[in-house]
This record gives sequence, structure tokens and C-alpha cells, in this order.
Amino acid sequence: MKFILNILWLVLSGFWLAIGYVIAGIVCCILIITIPFGIASFRIAGYALWPFGRTTVERHDAGAGSAIGNVIWIILAGWWLALGHIVTGLALCVTIIGIPFGIANFKMIPISLMPLGREIVPTDHPFATR
Repeated sequence: MKFILNILWLVLSGFWLAIGYVIAGIVCCILIITIPFGIASFRIAGYALWPFGRTTVERHDAGAGSAIGNVIWIILAGWWLALGHIVTGLALCVTIIGIPFGIANFKMIPISLMPLGREIVPTDHPFATR
């Protein structure tokens, strides 16, 4: 079932959202100081491409650097990516079949705004419920 959902997700919105994250990652990697943001953006691009069967959990070893980095990320690229999730989610919620995918888009807004200090794990991972 996860495979079918991921294929539908890929066709309906995942490909375009992943391209947005890759573009944000490339821009962040061009500037030397924002390379950690670029790496986080590439990591989230994979999650945006194939989200079903995976989830995000907070990293307990993330400190104040992640919090400061998330504020910088929101200013640089986070709000654009979150806006993309909102628009795509609303467009998908117009149809009955697209409602679950729209809800999945809305669930990805927090990680698009604050990616640092989060880890993407499979849902069958023992720590996925943390």
C-alpha cells in the first residue's frame, strides 16, 4: 500500500516539491556558510519525493545551534517551501482522492520550516514514535 501511495504522491506533488527542495539546497550550497542548510534541504527532498513509510523525529542531541539555524532557514528558504506545501495541499484537497495527499502536504509544513534537529526514519523503526 505504501508503494502505491508513494507512486501517486510522486505523480501528484512529490516530484515538484522535491525539485523545490533541490533548488533551495543548491542555492544554499553555493554560499559556503549555508552548506548545512543545503544538506538538510537535500535530505528533505528525498523525504518529499517518497514520504509514505517514513516519518520525522526530533534529535535529542540537537542544541541551540539547530534552533538558531532554523531561524535562519525560515528567513532564507523555509517560508517559500512551506508556502509550496500549503498551495499544493489546498489544490489536492479540492478532489476527494487528493485529500489524503493534501493532508500529507500539511504534515510536511513543520519540517519545511524547521529541518535542523530532525531526523527522517522509517515508520517501522523502533524510535519512530518518539
